[in-house]
Amino acid sequence: MFRNTKAFSGFSVDDLGKARTFYGDTLGLDVSEELGVLKLSIAGGTSILIYPKENHTPATFTILNFPVADIDKAVDQLAGRGVHFERYQGFDHDEKGIARGQEGPAIAWFKDPAGNILSVLEAM
Repeated sequence: MFRNTKAFSGFSVDDLGKARTFYGDTLGLDVSEELGVLKLSIAGGTSILIYPKENHTPATFTILNFPVADIDKAVDQLAGRGVHFERYQGFDHDEKGIARGQEGPAIAWFKDPAGNILSVLEAM
């Protein structure tokens, strides 16, 4: 039924202006605004919808993962743009906030201005 449909994901924020600045300027993504919502255009022709929600509650899980070739370089660049990295119990984080040595790739989590959780992870 949906085999040939281009599905997309979306999530809410409490302030579209802050989201536009963060995703566009801080993360360097292509952001457009249409009909009162933001659209992130990412590699491969995929779009992600960001919509305002008055009673927004931040996601308690990672909503976007950005695979990178060099996680140390990505974390350094993001930190230079004011991004703070989260530390979660059960993970061994290094001084930069990168969790290494667990099952899976090296990963570092951070939040958008609405409190939604994002990550950069080293591509395998």
